[in-house]
Amino acid sequence: MLIAATSDLDALTGDFAKFADALAAAKKPDLFLWAGDMCDFRMPHQYRDVLRLVERAGWDCPIVAVWGNKEFEQDYEKIKQIVGKRVVFLDDEMFMIEVGGRRVGIVGTKGCLDRPTWWQSRSIPDIKERYANRFEKVVGLLKNMKTLKCNINILLSHYALTYQTLKGERPEIYGGLGYKAFEKAIAQANLTFAVHGHAHFGIPLAFVDSVPVFNVAMPVNKGIVLIDPDKLPVKGLRGFV
Repeated sequence: MLIAATSDLDALTGDFAKFADALAAAKKPDLFLWAGDMCDFRMPHQYRDVLRLVERAGWDCPIVAVWGNKEFEQDYEKIKQIVGKRVVFLDDEMFMIEVGGRRVGIVGTKGCLDRPTWWQSRSIPDIKERYANRFEKVVGLLKNMKTLKCNINILLSHYALTYQTLKGERPEIYGGLGYKAFEKAIAQANLTFAVHGHAHFGIPLAFVDSVPVFNVAMPVNKGIVLIDPDKLPVKGLRGFV
């Protein structure tokens, strides 16, 4: 099985030729994960371009996605109308899909920030409480994943799930990129691996205990990340598909 993952196409500033090149350079996967910011700020129509390029590349696999900070809530329904049933969006939800005869369980969330952005703090007075509640909900979903009896368990988020993948970013802004408490949640969950985006200047891979955490942001990887669940990187050894 091969799982592709990417995010943060907003960094392409509308130059989707680079995304097309990335699709052409990658092996066709069995499942495609989108970790948010697949369009630029308040430009939901770009989802039409993104999906068109995926289809043109012959990638007919299932697509599972989460929202990023560039996808505003006011645009969610419009985006869903554009992609139809082709993309499954998870918003603090648990999902199971059978791929290649294997059960894949995914908990999907936009994620949380230890330090909300200036705009969030000003526009959403209870944002810290919302993030705390979201975190608790996701932790509950991770605990319930065992009820799905899946072969592969994945946590998918837009915001960073560990500070370890933020190396390369300025340390003083780590809190504005992710939520450190997820590290303990990942260590305690029965995860095969975790995926996030958002950190444009971070590193592509880190470990929480023995769990690989992939930062799949396009600016970091310069392409689409391919993950083989049967050949995952091991802590202390670098390199993945």
